[in-house]
Amino acid sequence: MDTVDQLLRAQWNDHRPGLRYQDLELTRHDIAAAAAARAALLADLLPPGREPHVGVLLGNVPEYPLWLSAAALAGAAVVGINPTRRGEELARDIRHTECAVIVTDREQLPLVAGLGIPLLVTDADTYEQQLAPHRSAQPADFPERAPADRMLLTFTSGSTGAPKAVIVTQGRLARAGQALARQFRLGAEDVHYVCMPLFHGNAVIAGWAPALAGGGAVALRRSFSASGFLPDVRRYGATYFTYIGRAVQYILATPPTDNDRQHQLRMGFGTEAGAVDAARFEERFGAPLIEGYGSSEGGAAIQRTPGTPAGAVGRASPGDDLAVVDPATGVECPPGVIGELVNRSASARRFEGYWRNEQAAEERRRGGWYWSGDLFTQDEDGWLYFAGRADDRLRVDGENLAAAVIEGILARYEPAAAACVYAVPDPVTGDQVMAALALHGNTFDPEDFRAFLTAQDDLGTKAAPRFVRIMEHLPVTATSKVRRSELRAEAFRCADPVWWAPEGGAYRPLAAPELEKLLRQYEEHDRAGRLRC
Repeated sequence: MDTVDQLLRAQWNDHRPGLRYQDLELTRHDIAAAAAARAALLADLLPPGREPHVGVLLGNVPEYPLWLSAAALAGAAVVGINPTRRGEELARDIRHTECAVIVTDREQLPLVAGLGIPLLVTDADTYEQQLAPHRSAQPADFPERAPADRMLLTFTSGSTGAPKAVIVTQGRLARAGQALARQFRLGAEDVHYVCMPLFHGNAVIAGWAPALAGGGAVALRRSFSASGFLPDVRRYGATYFTYIGRAVQYILATPPTDNDRQHQLRMGFGTEAGAVDAARFEERFGAPLIEGYGSSEGGAAIQRTPGTPAGAVGRASPGDDLAVVDPATGVECPPGVIGELVNRSASARRFEGYWRNEQAAEERRRGGWYWSGDLFTQDEDGWLYFAGRADDRLRVDGENLAAAVIEGILARYEPAAAACVYAVPDPVTGDQVMAALALHGNTFDPEDFRAFLTAQDDLGTKAAPRFVRIMEHLPVTATSKVRRSELRAEAFRCADPVWWAPEGGAYRPLAAPELEKLLRQYEEHDRAGRLRC
């Protein structure tokens, strides 16, 4: 099938389970009928001449996938609104994407009140009254939609500048769902546990769409909970789940039990778990994690196949000509050297652009290639290894490093529950490596940490952290990604304990006199302005 609209119409008169949330269960037919009612309501609400964009500001509750389905029937696009943004930033996202109506609930209502945009409040009595005249609507009441119709506007999670709204069409979303359903053999017997936020593209593209395509059910969690993960998996009979960022690390931090393998889960699919945590997850829960890669914009994809080496993501998907290149010159990097992933084939046209931001879109397409903005290495056999985001690159003593690579090594340090690596300016030139650690206990043993680093054969001579910040918890976004830009901005001037190893020596506390001396070095070399606060 070519569109989400067609996949949804196929649910009519299909009475197999389609959605589970707490004590609620809807069949696939129930979903199609509820979507048709909402699509009919939307047709009444959309002002003439306005873009058919529906802002959805909700947790992972049933109304969210129902409005995704309604948008597909109505030829509208859902704008996933990030509830962690506030004030003018949130208002900017809504204005930029030209939302004609916002679907929300009373909990989130204060975030969007006063914007002058019509609101549908899903847990208000008026909502049922608005839907009542449309309860008899059916998918057949609406014209069929085209593959090129906009289906989603999903914001990037970049750390610099305002987030860009990625365009996702019905055709792209349908293809992605069907491809994942085929790749992982997801069918009607599967239950997709969606605990990552639906305003993020991963949950929709890798969680909701494959269930729609494969005939399975979706089980929702309003917001991610590490302690609630395994109880939910058991309760709903989940067989498949998606993850991003540090979610796996938080699940592993929960206390192990003797019955951790008593569930029906057969796999997880996501990105940025790291090889160490993926192995720990499979050992503890008995279900493998499949690391994948697909850029948010859709311009490049890597496919994992049998025989993929440990730590590798995979090779280029069929039809893609992927290469790791020096971002400054475009020259292909030798094996093992970090560079930016590009797609040099015509399939790079899968990138459908950014809403009202052609300049940023052209930057992605420069020179006829798709530039992913992600760092990789490639070995002699063509296997690709994720090395982080382009803005997570560090340059230490003239050598390019990737934060994700160092984080993967620090993940082996048993006292660490979580680790994040980022660049702080060197007082003279380039960067120095800083790490934030959340420990299972609150005590940092500097000698033990130094001994650990010395024992890591794959830790480069420039990669050992100069500064180590000890935190109770790492700051994360709603998608369980560490707020790296916040850590970079605070650098080593923060309330948490910071240890440092000047000139690669033993770690010692960064006490006030040493901090003052260090800051004078930045001033002497006219680099104080590079410290962000």
